[in-house]
Amino acid sequence: MVILDISIQSRVIIGISAMLVLFTSFLIVFISNHRKKLQYHKNLQALHEEQEKHLKEQNALLEQKVKERTVELSLQTESLEKTLDELKASQSQLIQKEKMASLGELTAGIAHEIQNPLNFVLNFGELNTELINEMKSMISAETLPQKFNNEMNELINNFSGNQYKILHHGRRADGIVKNMLQHSRKHRGILELTDLNELTDEYLKLSYHGFRAKHKSFICDFETSYDGAVEKIRIIPQDIGHILVNLFQNSFYSMNDKIKLLQDKYEAKLFVSTEKKGNKAIITVKDNGVGIPENIMDKIFQPFFTTKPTGEATGLGLSLSYDIIKAHRGEMKAESKEGEYATFIMELNYQ
Repeated sequence: MVILDISIQSRVIIGISAMLVLFTSFLIVFISNHRKKLQYHKNLQALHEEQEKHLKEQNALLEQKVKERTVELSLQTESLEKTLDELKASQSQLIQKEKMASLGELTAGIAHEIQNPLNFVLNFGELNTELINEMKSMISAETLPQKFNNEMNELINNFSGNQYKILHHGRRADGIVKNMLQHSRKHRGILELTDLNELTDEYLKLSYHGFRAKHKSFICDFETSYDGAVEKIRIIPQDIGHILVNLFQNSFYSMNDKIKLLQDKYEAKLFVSTEKKGNKAIITVKDNGVGIPENIMDKIFQPFFTTKPTGEATGLGLSLSYDIIKAHRGEMKAESKEGEYATFIMELNYQ
């Protein structure tokens, strides 16, 4: 019985031990598998994080490349737009140049055709004036009936008055023809390094004294601002001087008209300045005269267009000035408010 009991106990112990071994083995396997799973998940998480990091780096690199490409395309677009604007400007200048060249040739042809018969009119008109004076002297020297003498004198005076009108308007026509020829001629002056400040001031004073010689009651205050940074520029000084005289004379004329309208309530003032801006030398002439109506602003640089009364201008001054500036590869702009001011801006490029 004891042997049997030991045997049963042994069996129980062996069974329990086997179960413990089996459970331990199972536990070991379970723990091992769990560790493998944890390691797998850790490796997967690490791989996922690495992939995310790589993706972020790739995204950042792509964004940087997109930004760089966008900047590059923007610069190219700006460059193309600038080139297009320059081409349009060049095309506009070429068209204007061709138009003005054609107009110049036409004007020169018409002016030359008019000049010859006009010279005959003026020459024979002056001869007629001399003949009229001789006729008056001969009649006064003769003893003639009073009635006949009076009638002859009346006829001669009428004839003399008509002759004066013919000469007066003939000389006006002659001046117009000469202006037309000047407008059509090609400028062949010599480019010289010129001090714009000195040139502007010199022509301002000359223009003012010249205008006052014809309009003695005209008085104008000047406000000048000459930029010392404006360096000498290569221009044809006679041509630029011609433009300055034109602009100053127009300003004086406008302010003189306003004086006639407002009298003591108005004080004429002319603002003249020079400035260097980048590669440009800029001359600005501004007056506080009657201004330019908005509806004719786009016509002021056209040949033969003028707002002055008939006989006082040919309408070629601003047109000729515009052509001279274009020949210097510059720009001329106008700004105005009717009744208040007119401003002309002349831009010249340093070469």
